[in-house]
Amino acid sequence: MATATKLRVFVWSLTTATVALAVLAWGEGVHWQIFPISTLGLFPLFGLTAFSIMWSQYMASAGRQLLKLNSAVLKRYYDITGYIVLIAILLHPGLLTWQLWRNGGGLPPGSELSYVLPSLKAFIILGMINLIILLLFELRRVFASRHWWRYMTYLVDIVMLSIFVHAFRLGSQIQSGWFRAVWLFYGASLIICLAYIYNQKFVTKRQAS
Repeated sequence: MATATKLRVFVWSLTTATVALAVLAWGEGVHWQIFPISTLGLFPLFGLTAFSIMWSQYMASAGRQLLKLNSAVLKRYYDITGYIVLIAILLHPGLLTWQLWRNGGGLPPGSELSYVLPSLKAFIILGMINLIILLLFELRRVFASRHWWRYMTYLVDIVMLSIFVHAFRLGSQIQSGWFRAVWLFYGASLIICLAYIYNQKFVTKRQAS
């Protein structure tokens, strides 16, 4: 089996496993009472799923660079998972907003801010900022060729770390138990992954100069 094929099998397997862990943690959190399930009980699943897939994308990128493979080998993977992430990041706050509005809580940001304790409001705002940046990142299909777009990719890397903190403080599935350990592993490995990716960029730039 060619190295590129092995990498594709690995990243798809990794992504599937991380999503399965997210579903398992979410299911345990609602005691597997999913029929029927309330909107407020469902919306966290999409946040966990989105981050899990994005984490897998970063691992895939680091693995591809480690193996010195062209970025084209994972294009289909990124295309498919990118659309799944987009749907998930819209449904995660969207379902919450819709249900809070139905409950008479009004419109965002006030409805979301009133949903949590005062000490956690900052992490709600952080999540809103992250969502805006991620949605703006979808414009890469138009602006990716512009020289300034690389700064947007740097910003998304910061957003990934910010999402980790947002979920770590707000996610009920992450407050205790085995998934908390998994989440801490995601955070630590993400930092290592980013360090490797940026080191590769530095090395490449230095060799080109």
